[in-house]
This record gives sequence, structure tokens and C-alpha cells, in this order.
Amino acid sequence: MPFAITEDTLFNGLLSCRQHGAGYRFSVDAVLLAHFCRPRPQARILDLGAGCGVISLILCYRNPRIKVTALELQPRLAELIAVNIELNRFQERITLLEGDLRTTPVFFAPETFDWVVCNPPYGKLAAGRQNPDIEQAVCRHEIHAELTDIVRAISFNLKNRGRAALIYPASRAALLLSALKTAGLEPKKLQIVYSYPGGVGKLVLVEAVKNGGEELIVPPPFFIYEKQGGNYTAEMARLYAP
Repeated sequence: MPFAITEDTLFNGLLSCRQHGAGYRFSVDAVLLAHFCRPRPQARILDLGAGCGVISLILCYRNPRIKVTALELQPRLAELIAVNIELNRFQERITLLEGDLRTTPVFFAPETFDWVVCNPPYGKLAAGRQNPDIEQAVCRHEIHAELTDIVRAISFNLKNRGRAALIYPASRAALLLSALKTAGLEPKKLQIVYSYPGGVGKLVLVEAVKNGGEELIVPPPFFIYEKQGGNYTAEMARLYAP
């Protein structure tokens, strides 16, 4: 039986993204991360665990001269990325590879990329309830790769002084920062994302530099909603504007 597919749009319909109706679907995390990454023109970017490819799509839409390699383990999601590349006419700018991020030396020479972006699985394998849908479970839980595997892959693929951008739960931020520093990826910017003013921080956006010096910038907090149950803030709404 074929899987139901939906087609969602961003930037007032200028970008299209097809997703499985059931299974993994991208969330606001991907939109936040794609805007947090600020590559220079002609940068080469690796999207680790690309899902349906939405981060790669947004990056190419916002940065007309970059090139992105999208690496995805799950065949069904890789098929979606291929469809989304063609749908948005990014065949010359996004390269799709199906494979395991833990074996990136098979695909790439060391220090190939200027940037690596990653929205890692948030859940420890043995902690909490695991999603019964295997596609979602692999994307949300550390089934095939733990955080240390991911950070190791980022460090291998980044050029010296290259940059990585990640989004992760605020409750596990200390673990992420420690893993990055152990792998020679020095955190340079950390932005806390709140659902609404007065709430607790839910996510952190982190930019790290390979073999960078110790200097961390903490920008003002980012709020997704104006209030609990309210509309998007102006800052969040701008992320969807063309």
C-alpha cells in the first residue's frame, strides 16, 4: 500500500515540501535551525540526517549560491528528498546521499564542508516513551546514532574553522556543549528558544567552530509565540516570510 503524502508550502508558496502523512514530519525546529545557519556565498553545507530535506530546501531558498549535500539513512525519507529536490528545481544545488552518518568516511574525504547542520534525535533510547512509528522513532530517538556519533561525524566532515549549527532540547544543553568541546568543536553562539514569554527555555540553537577559541555569545532569547496559546511573534513570523 502506498504511503499517503502531503504537500506543504513555505514562504507564501515559493517553496514546497512533500512529507508522509503518517511518519516523520518536520516541525518548527527545522525552520529555526535553517535560519540560524548563516553561510557565506558558495559555501558547501552538509545536512546530517536530512529527514524529508526541509532544512536543505530552506537553506538553498535563502542562500542562492550555496550547495548542500543531504545525507539520510531511511530509504523512504531519502525518496522524499529526491522528490522535493526536483519539485523545487534544486537538482544543481542539492546532492542526495542515502547512508549512515556513522560511516561518512565512506562518502567524503575529511574536512570537506564549510558548514554542517543537524537536528539530532532528542530522546535517549532507553528513556521515556518511544514513538510506535519506526520512521518517527528513528528521527526522534537515538536508535541508530547517539549524540557522540553525530558530533564525531560533524567534526570529521567540517573543514578547520568550519562551522556547525544544531538545535537541541534546553534540558540536555550541557550534554551537547560537552560533546562538542570533546570533539574539538568550540561553541561560539548559543540562543535559547522559548515557547512564549514567561515560559521556560525549550530549545537551544548552538553554533560551534572546529578548533575555534573559547568565546561564547548568547544573543537575546527567541520567543515562538506572543503568549501561551497565542499567535506567532513577529520574529517567528518573519522566518516564514518570502
